[in-house]
Amino acid sequence: MTRTDRLYALVEELRAAAPGRRSASWLANRFEVSVRTIERDIGSLQASGVPIWADAGRTGGYTIDAHHSLPPLGLSVDEAFAIMVGLGQLASSPFQGAARSASQKIRAVMSDEDVRRVVALTDRVQLLEDDDRAGAPRLLADALRSRTVLRIRYRDAGGTETTRDIEALGYVGKGQDWYLVAWCRLRGGVRAFRGDRVMAAEATGERPPARAIRVEDLGIQYGRLRPLGPE
Repeated sequence: MTRTDRLYALVEELRAAAPGRRSASWLANRFEVSVRTIERDIGSLQASGVPIWADAGRTGGYTIDAHHSLPPLGLSVDEAFAIMVGLGQLASSPFQGAARSASQKIRAVMSDEDVRRVVALTDRVQLLEDDDRAGAPRLLADALRSRTVLRIRYRDAGGTETTRDIEALGYVGKGQDWYLVAWCRLRGGVRAFRGDRVMAAEATGERPPARAIRVEDLGIQYGRLRPLGPE
């Protein structure tokens, strides 16, 4: 999480807890940073005009004016509804955590009436899925951005587990299944790893060489790949 993301998340956390308090140590544990970092972040928010107050003492902590508003996105109800449907489809993907926080941010900058209208619409949308999917390790979502070799423990369709170092190249989504496409050092070639079959993942800190990804390397025998970039 970048500092900008953390500052935004801090405001949302305090808004959700208001009029209750959150101590610096509680927030530090929540965002996996030091107490000093939280104190510095709160100070920056206060300096920028965010109405955050601090109460001293054993039961004290930080609180915010619950009516503090964030800059509006200018989304129509239909646009917000479409975004919520899209984010909801990421619940079984490596990006489920980011999708959940993005959904919270969108609701936070909408009026109460628009939120009620969007919720009423999304309540009428259901996704037909085969079965439950286990969550993918958090590092899979950061694999491309972090640009580091990952060491994963992977269980294939037959139940065999292997440990291998991989270099992330991209993602492919199919229904509720999401695959991390990567150069597998164990096999010496491009492989696709289904997110819910990755039992564990850790960053090695090693920067991999630049590699190009080609559709033909994926060995897709049916269907059509559709990129998600702007048209």
